[in-house]
Amino acid sequence: MTPQQRGRLGGLARSAMYDGREMTAKARQAARDRFLEQVDPTGELRRTDPAEAARRADAARKLFYTRLAYQSAVTRAQRKKR
Repeated sequence: MTPQQRGRLGGLARSAMYDGREMTAKARQAARDRFLEQVDPTGELRRTDPAEAARRADAARKLFYTRLAYQSAVTRAQRKKR
């Protein structure tokens, strides 16, 4: 059995026993916190207007992933030219 097959079996066994959202809850919260920290480093906005802080964090998240997709498309296009 290759290491890849063993890893796949382990991943499938874990998925069968646990909820995926439960397993990744800490990582998803850390990602949300990262964007909140980016838009409100002092935490003042989160204390005074949590809805606005969440809106800005969501916009920062969308910006990050849109840039990532754009960079990926540019890289794929460059690779295709070669």
